[in-house]
Amino acid sequence: MSVPLLKIGVVLSTMAMITNWMSQTLPSLVGLNTTKLTAAQGGYPDRSIGVLPANPEESWQVYSSAQDSEGRCVCTVVAPQQTMCSRDARTKQLRQLLEKVQNMTQSIQVLDQRTQRDLQYVVKMEDQLRGLETKFRQVEENHKQNIAKQYKVIKAKMAELRPLIPVLEEYKADARLVQQFKEEVQNLTSSLSLLQQEMGAYDYDDLHSRVISLEERLRACMQKLACGKLTGISDAITIKTSGSRFGSWMTDPLAPEGDTRVWYMDGYHNNRFVREYKSMADFMTSDNFTSHRLPHPWSGTGQVVYNGSIYFNKFQSNMIIKFDFKTSTISKSQRLDNAGYSNTYHYAWGGHSDIDLMVDEGGLWAVYATNQNAGNIVISKLHPLTLHIIQSWTTNHPRRSAGESFMICGTLYVTNGYSGGTKVYYAYHTNSSTYEYIDIVLQNKYSHISMLDYNPRDRALYAWNNGHQVLYNVTLFHVIRSEQL
Repeated sequence: MSVPLLKIGVVLSTMAMITNWMSQTLPSLVGLNTTKLTAAQGGYPDRSIGVLPANPEESWQVYSSAQDSEGRCVCTVVAPQQTMCSRDARTKQLRQLLEKVQNMTQSIQVLDQRTQRDLQYVVKMEDQLRGLETKFRQVEENHKQNIAKQYKVIKAKMAELRPLIPVLEEYKADARLVQQFKEEVQNLTSSLSLLQQEMGAYDYDDLHSRVISLEERLRACMQKLACGKLTGISDAITIKTSGSRFGSWMTDPLAPEGDTRVWYMDGYHNNRFVREYKSMADFMTSDNFTSHRLPHPWSGTGQVVYNGSIYFNKFQSNMIIKFDFKTSTISKSQRLDNAGYSNTYHYAWGGHSDIDLMVDEGGLWAVYATNQNAGNIVISKLHPLTLHIIQSWTTNHPRRSAGESFMICGTLYVTNGYSGGTKVYYAYHTNSSTYEYIDIVLQNKYSHISMLDYNPRDRALYAWNNGHQVLYNVTLFHVIRSEQL
């Protein structure tokens, strides 16, 4: 019997969940308090003069001057900072540490929300398991009074579920780990706060190493809980209605925080112009855009924008081109050896869709077919800088029978068609080189899907549906394998 797996549901939203739980601690660490200077001489009334802390000078400065009743000159001056100088190299290093801790705090908050939500499911599941075990024991004690068939079914069910109990314990340990991360960051923030108040009280190098260590552990923990198996797709969310029947649109999953630009490409061949919208809001409500001219027309709708560059298949070839938007130049081009092109091994809807480029949590992928694999789908992991193939997997699924496909967490998901009733029905797992048939409904709201891609940052599917740009939220189940089993 195969090792049972516990699937913990993690519903991932496209909306960011960032709430700083240390808001009561960090405000005092940012900037310096405003200083008040008071001038009172002779017959002059007291005056409070505000001095902004930004870019303080290191020398004495005259702030105001006047004469008193006896004709003497009275000057009010600003003294140099008596605490830390903002230009001091160690202070800059400290502020960089504070920014890093704040970023980690936000990541921990998101991770904590997911873990706490899943932990509630775990506790409920654990009660059900233990209840079933009790019931089984009762049945076993009185098995002579029960029908043999019922006894056999219950016993088999219990044998399947009993090993999941230690897995539940492991997941609860993950929740305790997240709590430990929160406490460590809070302690580290307190140390940084004291260090800013009194420079030299703590060793900077030690604090820096603690931040780096905690950051690495947090990244590993988040990577463990980030991926999962696709179990559900929401109804289509229509973002805009524009363009022809075929096309593609996307955002950059590696764009810096705050960069929500939308990239839009109408048609599947004989076009070189990519539209850039400043934000999703601009894309939805206006027609203001910047146009980028590519050096070659693209083929199909399998383009992807990744880390500031667009990757596309050059028309009537199996050439992959990486075009840098910042420099408006080709930074790399590479042939995808043996890959079919020019409607040789296209998706079921046609449209020169022989080569489909896509991105997931693991990086850049190409999905295509070759004569050597009898026209069945080939999956290749590409190096984003050199475009060389890192590793390839051959599947048994005919490329022309696929409606569309997309990658999530190293698994290729394939739809059964592009029009009418559509579902995701085939999954190939590159981590185990195995496949399975599944049944997940995909709402085909406008009856013709010519582009379907996953964005790992938004945790959403982007689709071009008969001249409509739509989004789908996805449901992923996190799978934990217990080493104890």
